[in-house]
Amino acid sequence: MKGNFGKLINGDKPVLIDFFATWCGPCKALTPVIKEVAGATKDKVRVVKMDVDKNQQIAQQFQVRGVPTLMLFQNGKVLWRQSGVQSKQQILQQIEPYI
Repeated sequence: MKGNFGKLINGDKPVLIDFFATWCGPCKALTPVIKEVAGATKDKVRVVKMDVDKNQQIAQQFQVRGVPTLMLFQNGKVLWRQSGVQSKQQILQQIEPYI
């Protein structure tokens, strides 16, 4: 695992990672939603976008087979995971119990 990624997901603060690809249409549709989620949770959750083509090792390690895939990490553990496009409301409802 890359050192920075390990530090990122091992903190006390939850981290929502959007695994995406630049060529992926649904990923582009999800981008404004992720920005809204980041705005709504700014003090509680760190939101990071991760290009699977540039970070293939990490994507493989977490078995990201389809994009977009969202994963919520805290203290190095995956708390929640979901693939596909979702609304801001759906994402917030899913991650709310963890933040």
